[in-house]
Amino acid sequence: MNWESTRRSRLARIILWPLSLIYGVVVLARVRAYARGQLKPNRLRGAVISVGNLTVGGVGKTPMVLWLAEKFLAEGKRVAILSRGYRGADGTSDEIELLRHRLADRVQFGVGADRFASGSALEASQPIDIFLLDDGFQHFQLARDVNILLMDASRSLTNEDLLPAGSLREPLSAMTRADILIFTRAETQPGVTAAVTNLSSYPVFAASTKLLGFRRFGDTSMNLQSAQQIGAGPFFAFCGIGNPQAFFRDLENWQVPVAAEKVFRDHHRYTASDILAITRAAESAGARALVTTEKDAKNLAATFDKFPVYIAIIDIEIAQERDLLSLIHAKLADRAGAPS
Repeated sequence: MNWESTRRSRLARIILWPLSLIYGVVVLARVRAYARGQLKPNRLRGAVISVGNLTVGGVGKTPMVLWLAEKFLAEGKRVAILSRGYRGADGTSDEIELLRHRLADRVQFGVGADRFASGSALEASQPIDIFLLDDGFQHFQLARDVNILLMDASRSLTNEDLLPAGSLREPLSAMTRADILIFTRAETQPGVTAAVTNLSSYPVFAASTKLLGFRRFGDTSMNLQSAQQIGAGPFFAFCGIGNPQAFFRDLENWQVPVAAEKVFRDHHRYTASDILAITRAAESAGARALVTTEKDAKNLAATFDKFPVYIAIIDIEIAQERDLLSLIHAKLADRAGAPS
């Protein structure tokens, strides 16, 4: 970021700061209304595990929901995912389609702003053991049994403002509502995993992004190629996700040579003109292929004629995985033993 853009950013924060104060008052009043019982959340019959964060932008919620779904499915649980389907249409979104592709028909989906209504509709047709509430930390309308908060280890929130001047949905003090805190992208800060491991008496864990491989766009098989197998590049990288710099940093860590990058708005749906612009930029940069994220692939309505497109398929690894799952199960057991 150059000096001029930095100056404009600071000026925008100053102008928007009064609005952040108003936003903060509204958020605090809402939190207190639920805490005092003035507003009451609705409860589903199945257990609810919420996965959320404090900021706008990507922090790894979708990979975390996918990870949890896989773990509970392996235990024989009947799992459903509740999502707002942000910037989606017709009961789906790019994130929902990603999860459907990875989980196939093993999981039920409830999509809509009213997560209780979505969950109730699913329960009316079949029993559900576990509901995974995607992006649910601020969704107080639905009662949850485990509240998981994700924090991006690669991103400092020091001196960060509330919306709209900053990126915080809530003050950092809201972390106290979390039952479990997970620092994502721990691989970017080597000391995080070691520090978290030493906090064995606290519900804090570290998660790292893991590359499973690359799939060529248009290939309907599940065959993946390594970074070495997709060619020497250089590649033109593009994405429309909440934290694009994290993707570009991952490519560097995976030793994928990138000639140039292009960022689009989060959840961007690519048009023919976008594809033409990407193609021209890739040609100008001397790229031999394109690379993007799995979520972006769900927003590509057309293919590229001049370049192969490779999709990065990722997963997460969690330090002390067994301890995390044991803690979640203990909290679910407490819920099952509580008086109705």
